Amino acid sequence: MIVIDTDVLIEIMDKKSDKGDEALKKIFDSNESISTTVINLHEILYGLKKYAKPIEEVLKLPTLNYTKEDAKLSAKIELEMEKRGFIIRRADSMIAAITINNGAKLFTFDLKHFLPIKVFGLKLFL
Repeated sequence: MIVIDTDVLIEIMDKKSDKGDEALKKIFDSNESISTTVINLHEILYGLKKYAKPIEEVLKLPTLNYTKEDAKLSAKIELEMEKRGFIIRRADSMIAAITINNGAKLFTFDLKHFLPIKVFGLKLFL
């Protein structure tokens, strides 16, 4: 399964984005199931509503919820990253935890934020 991060969703939903077209092709070519997380859904809905864009397409995506196990792993990731000198956005640690706990791969363009989390078992869809 591929979990699609907010930045990739934004590019895909922008009908004039070559980067989004390439991302969508890569996803289709993988023949893997796709989803996003409830955290990403919040982020994309916020942006779409703020700029009065249609939201129907994004609401059709399967969405992984945030569980107690995800909360435990997310807190561990955030604390360990801080100890190592990396400041990580809470939303990113939550997205990573959901992805890890669901045995999925994260498709993101924000490698700077997510590459350091690979030490916790995060797999990236590259």
